[in-house]
Amino acid sequence: MEYLVNSREMKTCDTNTIEHFKVPSMVLMERAALSAIEVIQEKEISCNRVLVVCGTGNNGGDGMAIARLLYLSHIPVEVYLYGNKTHFSKQAKEQYEILTSYGVPFIDEMEDANSYSLIIDALFGIGLSRKLDDELVHLMERLNQSSAHRLAVDIPSGISADNGAVLGGAFKADDTVTFAYCKTGMVLFPGAEYCGNITVKDIGIGEESWLDKRPAAYAITKEDLNSLNNRAADSNKGTFGKVLLVAGSVNMAGAAVLAAKAAYRSGCGLVRIYTPEENRIILQTAVPEAVLTTYSAKKADTQQLIECLSWADVIILGPGIGKSDVAHSIVKTVLKNAAVPMVVDADALNIIAEQTEQLLRPHTELVLTPHLGEMSRLKQLAVSYIKENIEQVAEDFAREYNVICVLKDSRTVTAIPYGKTFINRNGNSGMATAGSGDVLSGIIGSLMAQGLSAEQAAPLGVYVHAAAADERSKTVSMHGLTAGEIINGLSDVLS
Repeated sequence: MEYLVNSREMKTCDTNTIEHFKVPSMVLMERAALSAIEVIQEKEISCNRVLVVCGTGNNGGDGMAIARLLYLSHIPVEVYLYGNKTHFSKQAKEQYEILTSYGVPFIDEMEDANSYSLIIDALFGIGLSRKLDDELVHLMERLNQSSAHRLAVDIPSGISADNGAVLGGAFKADDTVTFAYCKTGMVLFPGAEYCGNITVKDIGIGEESWLDKRPAAYAITKEDLNSLNNRAADSNKGTFGKVLLVAGSVNMAGAAVLAAKAAYRSGCGLVRIYTPEENRIILQTAVPEAVLTTYSAKKADTQQLIECLSWADVIILGPGIGKSDVAHSIVKTVLKNAAVPMVVDADALNIIAEQTEQLLRPHTELVLTPHLGEMSRLKQLAVSYIKENIEQVAEDFAREYNVICVLKDSRTVTAIPYGKTFINRNGNSGMATAGSGDVLSGIIGSLMAQGLSAEQAAPLGVYVHAAAADERSKTVSMHGLTAGEIINGLSDVLS
């Protein structure tokens, strides 16, 4: 896992490093500047003529330190200082005085931005919370229209470090060098679109700087997949768990097919599908490995369903079940009688949205996987509001109903009630395709059946799902990516 920090958390770490561990702030600033130079060198960015755009705060101080290092390397560099010098932070003032002593050129008016090969943004950093005024928006537009390579220091100016919002306008970077930890607003959209390639550099703010606290948000990394490699050589199909998949309706067998295939491909031992009789032939043909229990589309056998529930180690409820009276009855029965962990998805969420207090009844772990539209129905909130506040909405919902909330979007957020929040960093736009959510449900349910806790399986399943999409997009492209292709990608990710 890696930490994702907001502006408050990063400032706390910075302060702890300076005040508790007695590391001078100018030392941190110098290391930040050296890190930026390393990125320029590592990426072989042209420095035929460089413009460093600086503000009057500590981010501007970073920029001025970068300008000095470039100047001392005999690189043509100019500094455009925006803001009133009387508002300099202590460190920015010191860096300004050093620059003027060396004779580094400052410019009052920016020439044609296309005349530079590299533009470095060091205006505001992570502390910005207000919207940019018209003058600054215009400046951002001029810089963004330049043909120069654009490098942001810590975070592109105009992007909220907390939620990725564009504060009126923002610098659009080709590369961003950030310090200590990646910032939440650099991962969430639209901020992620403005960061380009992100490089995280160590400047001396480490684990010790948290003291007795830790960040609220995390991201799963490839190394976390190691927890899935402990499969005993003498295992049998029962070893890796039994998944009951309550899925499908008349003329809607596809969701059951995709979820079942994803569950098997993710490693579970047995999948039993509870579905209408009309789906028998399709499912026996498409997923011959699955056990079928069918019911009449007109009336489900409650006792039969309860027996299925008692068989399972994990239940996946909802893909493609529709919103008929029978579907309502099935959802009610499952929520009332389930005694094992459960993934609740798709149509089950839409049914629950009509009576959300049903979520308070189960005496087992629930993982809910709504997309923005489903969450809108669950919470009676506008989709636009949810998208702008996705982390907070997921966390609030998880705590209100004591469930794990996997809120799906371009950056899926997994909120553990009164625990960690995970923001997924991988994946691509090809995942916006029919059936992708069914595949995710199958993956999460499968991981839970294999012994992972719901708290482990939910964020890890989201990561695996996205990683599989990334693998397959290399072959079929993002335009041609289907839910079935994501399933095919699971073998590459979990091998």
